Amino acid sequence: MDYRILDDMNTLIEVRGITKEELAESIGVSRMSVNNWLEEKKAMRENNIGRFYEYAFNIGFRLNRLKNQLYIEENRDKSQVLLFHGAKTFIDGSIRLDASKQNNDFGPGFYCGDNIEQSVMFVASYPESSLYMLKFNSKNLKYKEFFVDQEWMLTVAYFRGRLDGYKDTDLVQNIISNIEKLDYIIAPIADNRMFELIDQFIDGEITDLQCQHCLSATDLGKQYVFLSEKALRQVEILERCYLSQGEKAYYLNRKSEDYEIARDKVKLARKQYRNQGHYIEEIIK
Repeated sequence: MDYRILDDMNTLIEVRGITKEELAESIGVSRMSVNNWLEEKKAMRENNIGRFYEYAFNIGFRLNRLKNQLYIEENRDKSQVLLFHGAKTFIDGSIRLDASKQNNDFGPGFYCGDNIEQSVMFVASYPESSLYMLKFNSKNLKYKEFFVDQEWMLTVAYFRGRLDGYKDTDLVQNIISNIEKLDYIIAPIADNRMFELIDQFIDGEITDLQCQHCLSATDLGKQYVFLSEKALRQVEILERCYLSQGEKAYYLNRKSEDYEIARDKVKLARKQYRNQGHYIEEIIK
């Protein structure tokens, strides 16, 4: 799916009152080139596409956030959910369940976020990354919503390969059987930073209560994980959105700031809930 570059150019011209001469000058081309693009007589080169989106972001025109708001306003049906997928490059063909890694939070599946900022942050460090906006129809599907608690921590630990030594226990077998019945999952996002905390819990360094409150402090948002073909058929890609270098740098800076705040919250939570809760050997017997 290509970017909607011409729609975006027309939006910028109409909303901000940018003239074609100003647009041409900002990109470093002639007005004739801009006219040819808008009239679809010639296709834009990749470097000019990047210059356009960089210019739009630098003048404070947040196209992707604007699109996010417009899609929300257009889709008020409660069964329709607006989601975001950050891609390191692009989605090749149709979305698939087997394109993800095996050791993700809930195994192979198609992973999306409900927050545009978090989705961009996850891929902002990749030079060719892009953002997808999607619509999900949740009708007639089996799902489970997880929260930051012991069940979620153990489930993530299992799918990330940290409970292999406990595979035959009733607790782990219940985790597996519960997931196998589902079409999709709604759950907190567990990035590598969060998994470090879960790892400490599995290694017996902190209790489940300490881990739970440390993880709550990071506040990364929720993800939708599609596990069945039935669920995937109810996911529709609305648009592939361009991420300019300026936009990615902005979100990387935000990510760094959020990390510093979360790190202090985690330290406080570890201290406040020390020796409260249960260690892993008390939970899995």
